[in-house]
Amino acid sequence: MSEIKKNSRNTENAPKSPFSTQTVAFSHYNNFSAQLPVDPKTGEIVSSDIKEQTKQCLANIQTIVESIGHVMDDAVKLTVFLKDISDIEAVDEVYKTFFQKELPTRTTVQVAALPLEEALIQIDALISNGEGTTPQKALDLVKVTRNTENAPKSIHAHTVAFSHYNNLSAQLPIDPKSGEIVAGGVKAQAEQSLKNIKAILESIGHVMNDVVKTTIFLKDIADADAVSEVLTKFFPTYVPARTIVNASALPMDALVQIDVAVSHGDGTPPQLPEDTRFLVIEANNTANAPKVSYTHTVAYSHYNHISGQLPLVAATNQIVAGGVKEQAAQCLNNIKAIVESIDHKMDDIVKINIQLKNVADITAVNDVYTSFFTGDLPARTVIGVSAIPQDALIQVDAVVSNSEGTPA
Repeated sequence: MSEIKKNSRNTENAPKSPFSTQTVAFSHYNNFSAQLPVDPKTGEIVSSDIKEQTKQCLANIQTIVESIGHVMDDAVKLTVFLKDISDIEAVDEVYKTFFQKELPTRTTVQVAALPLEEALIQIDALISNGEGTTPQKALDLVKVTRNTENAPKSIHAHTVAFSHYNNLSAQLPIDPKSGEIVAGGVKAQAEQSLKNIKAILESIGHVMNDVVKTTIFLKDIADADAVSEVLTKFFPTYVPARTIVNASALPMDALVQIDVAVSHGDGTPPQLPEDTRFLVIEANNTANAPKVSYTHTVAYSHYNHISGQLPLVAATNQIVAGGVKEQAAQCLNNIKAIVESIDHKMDDIVKINIQLKNVADITAVNDVYTSFFTGDLPARTVIGVSAIPQDALIQVDAVVSNSEGTPA
């Protein structure tokens, strides 16, 4: 096995944080920390205008992208976190000017708070990395952008494949024929969102069991069980890794939006299929992490996707005693237990996503966070949410490098 190297990089021309790396490349993807509308020269928010803030977020991403020899059109997925979902049209006006070709896939959600109070927007990004990381040889891989008439139309691509992953735009519960939200409650909406995902996958020769991670955005966290019930119809034998996120609002006033990462064994040109049935998806659970109805970690090719971890003690499945520091430590200990159960270590993590009930708790979380890593810190995204499952104060999920890959 070649020991593929994780490549952590920062540039002085974009805002820096002592608690994250701007971009962590591993194999054929670059994982970016979410960018706030901060001017790197002053360290201050640029303006109170949403268009100016959007421009600064994207300019920061572009600066990081160019510092590693890439261009914005190498982006495969962006996630936009807004303080006010009604700003989306203004964001789109600016957003489109940063890309010369087809727009990447995108997820857009309103959250309760962002790390800086004056920020109206935060954007994170996933960037293709055709050169790979040492000792991989550079390959002029093609980014494959596709859409289907059987899913709702958008200015964004339905799916962008690069190397061994397909990155889908999050799907709303829109009937593709009418362009409207389907009638009914959260179950009907969840089913339509999943039907749209299924239609996109089938249009590119894939099936629902090729999904490795689902992120469920819910307007009401109490709807989690109802949505889980619907998910079992679409994943009767295998359940991907999962994170549930409370959204303050979703586009078109939807109750649910579903985002997925999808395995792609056939790769993108000039890669050849590893075999006719694709690479193997490796789903694993450990008794050392809290029991859930979905998979703790799903590995595919050179990445492991960790389900969102709550501050639950594995032995009792109860929230750990104490405040946010104790809860943060428990979430990270759960991730560590999962990572170690698959013979990895915390420094193999390339991206961390943190949800906080009170975004001001990030200072306390940082006191705990750094103790879990000995090398360069991962890329990171932090958002404030109004609710977390089981009334927790924090939830953390992770993407982990997987140099051994998964077998054909």
